[in-house]
Amino acid sequence: MKMVLLSILASLFLSCNEPQQDLAKVKQLTPNEFKKQKMSSSAVLLDVRTQEEFAGGYLEGAENVDYRNGDFARELKSWDKDKTYYLYCASGNRSGKAAELMREAGFKHIYNIGGYNTLKQAGLPTEGDTKN
Repeated sequence: MKMVLLSILASLFLSCNEPQQDLAKVKQLTPNEFKKQKMSSSAVLLDVRTQEEFAGGYLEGAENVDYRNGDFARELKSWDKDKTYYLYCASGNRSGKAAELMREAGFKHIYNIGGYNTLKQAGLPTEGDTKN
């Protein structure tokens, strides 16, 4: 009886210590690292700033989905979790939070590329920029 009990306890202990399946990690990229990345045609570039911030200029090809107004959390439910997503905002803070929300929702390929002005200063092409 002791042997059976020890076997059960041992199996319970070992099963609790097995590594859990890791969720994807959000990767941070500097502007230069992002410039070196070859974005596939299926990759998505997301600007998570407000519409007003976006209207003042954005990275070429970016889609605007405001993190703060609830659009982001609602819209991500319909996105393809296997695509690659590059996120930025004004400073990298909101894009980091948005990327973490995506990670928790099961997205696999997420990059926080930081703040718009830093990306622009690094020479990334912009559109609609009113402060050239």
